[in-house]
Amino acid sequence: MAYISQEEKKKLAPGIKAVLKRYKMKGTLSINNYSTLVCTLKSGSIDFGKLTNDTYEDVNVYHIDRFYEGKAKEFLNALLLAMKGPDWFDKSDLMTDYHNVAHYCDITIGSYKKPYLAPA
Repeated sequence: MAYISQEEKKKLAPGIKAVLKRYKMKGTLSINNYSTLVCTLKSGSIDFGKLTNDTYEDVNVYHIDRFYEGKAKEFLNALLLAMKGPDWFDKSDLMTDYHNVAHYCDITIGSYKKPYLAPA
């Protein structure tokens, strides 16, 4: 069963912050429903192009390589890896409808009320 605690978030935070700093990005971490680690990107040096909702975009973490290119793809893959951490696992078996994952990861570019500030 997917579960992430505040203590686990605190252990993962330094690695995530290191990735954000390396790519000159600013973001926040939160936990949603005790099962999902959420990173909301506020501003940074990467231009993600036109966002689908004009203000924000939910990143499909399963298809980053398909929808992003260049530095954006490199950054999102590094961020996802840091969000999973060394103890992350996925022992799901969809053939038998058995779902077992350490925790889910969501990445959001901007938010509904405050859009992502791209470089000028």
